[in-house]
Amino acid sequence: MNDIIYVGKHSLTYSVTKHLHKNWELIYCTSGQGELVYAGRIYPYEEDTVAIIPPNCPHINKSDGGFTNIHTQISDAALNITEPVVITGLKNKNLRNAFEGLFYYYSEGNSESGVLLPIYSQLIITMIEAMISRDEKYTDVVRQIVDEILKNYPDPNFDLNGCLHSYSFSTEYLKRIFKQELGMTPRQFLTEKRLENAAKNLTIGSEKLNVSEIARKCGYTDPLYFSKLFKNRYGVSPKNYKQVISLPNVTDSDSTKIYLENS
Repeated sequence: MNDIIYVGKHSLTYSVTKHLHKNWELIYCTSGQGELVYAGRIYPYEEDTVAIIPPNCPHINKSDGGFTNIHTQISDAALNITEPVVITGLKNKNLRNAFEGLFYYYSEGNSESGVLLPIYSQLIITMIEAMISRDEKYTDVVRQIVDEILKNYPDPNFDLNGCLHSYSFSTEYLKRIFKQELGMTPRQFLTEKRLENAAKNLTIGSEKLNVSEIARKCGYTDPLYFSKLFKNRYGVSPKNYKQVISLPNVTDSDSTKIYLENS
């Protein structure tokens, strides 16, 4: 758990084209500013910002003036998020110092590093978990809707509108507060869960399943519609996803990026 795959530093950089990683990517911006773009949403960042990007999330990093950062990949951060989170305004230098320490001992590569790297890794994860938990302010009804979606998303017959109508609030109100608290609508959240399930099925034991079977297993009766949604989310078709995601891991930071079409 929390195994370090790579730690590196970006010197002044202006853009990183659309790509994803198979592992968790944690980035601490040490200077400059820019924008992280994921699924059409823009996450601005600046110096003393940390970005947490779950596995297999295609994203773009762009900046007019350039940025520098320390970035690491961790095999299993086990953070309770499914899309990128950007936390700004970290004037307390504790997290930055932890990233600096992680980079230093990774670069040293000696026996002392083998002892200290897991400690720094766990420290960073624990600090980030605390920040994410502190920012979570879900109302009871939003939590109930989330739970219903998580319980039923693989079912093609799951009626999200019927679910929303079952509460003693207007559906427009529920959609509005859901988006305020999670950054997406209930429909978008349902789609995200289904596509994540599809990605898992395409990479684990899916050799005998065709795209139509994968689509139905993940809540879609129309394989063409499913394929369109999947490509928008992951940058490749379901048919090609397994081949792309199965590329071997290497230890060079840029080489661990799986570059995708910018469509």
